[in-house]
Amino acid sequence: WEFNSSFHQPSAFLMLGIPGLEALHPWISIPFCALYLTALLGNCMILFIIKKTQSLHEPMYYFLSMLAVTDLGLVLCTLPTTLGLFWFNLRRIGFDACLTQMYFIHILSFIESSVLLAMAFDRFIAISRPLRHPSILTKATVTKIGLAIVLRGMVSLLPIPFLLKRLTYCGKMELSHSFCFHPDIMNLACADIKVNVFYGMIILLSTVGMDFIFIVLSYILIIKTVISLATKEECLKALNTCVSHICAVLVFFIPMIGLSMIHRFGKNVPPLVNTLVAYTYLIIPPALNPVIYSIKSSHIREALLRSLRWKSG
Repeated sequence: WEFNSSFHQPSAFLMLGIPGLEALHPWISIPFCALYLTALLGNCMILFIIKKTQSLHEPMYYFLSMLAVTDLGLVLCTLPTTLGLFWFNLRRIGFDACLTQMYFIHILSFIESSVLLAMAFDRFIAISRPLRHPSILTKATVTKIGLAIVLRGMVSLLPIPFLLKRLTYCGKMELSHSFCFHPDIMNLACADIKVNVFYGMIILLSTVGMDFIFIVLSYILIIKTVISLATKEECLKALNTCVSHICAVLVFFIPMIGLSMIHRFGKNVPPLVNTLVAYTYLIIPPALNPVIYSIKSSHIREALLRSLRWKSG
């Protein structure tokens, strides 16, 4: 490897696919292609339906549009390097390109976490204050929330690439995945990484960690409100509007927490487990979210059926 004499940075990193299954990468790429295709088509379909259906122009579906855009961004961030590695064994990624990919992956992950929190807040207002819901979450308010979410992600993660660029790297420059992830790059340094570890943990806990806590609190308040409703039918109807969101929260947060724990504390975890959790975190939520909302949301489902009937006619 060629090193920059002033910063001691590698010219590139080497990415890894599925450890121990390198010979099967072309076959393994088939389910990955199916997941990527599902994510791309599914999220584009969600955006198209919401844009074309006037009755879906309300806060819940505006936030769902934000979620779909974020999922599309995550897919487009990882698809080129993952399929390039599986199909053509393109393992090399430039140092600056790796930092850029890492920055956008983390920004989009933080944005997705914040959007899920905004959706939980929307469900709480819709159930506890149904008459005031339209006046509280106006289109202007939703737009401001969206801008605040994006700015929070961009600003909080801005120091990360610079903290990585100041480090000295040596030894084998192999990443654990087919994409760039902050703890993965950080652990390749042969310098003191305490600042990186501390800043990464603080940012993770103060953003994604706080989002998760507030989502849980929102659902505690939602359950208290639902319990106070007069009839069992009303309770079930109120809770049914939250099922899709609960599924999206679980699909996103469980693998994300698992991957963060593995990178920071799981030194003895088999590489295959680490890899599978990473792919689950970055590929499964974008593919499953449109499926979940298409199945569980009657409004999305009806709009989709109307669109299909219109095209077939």
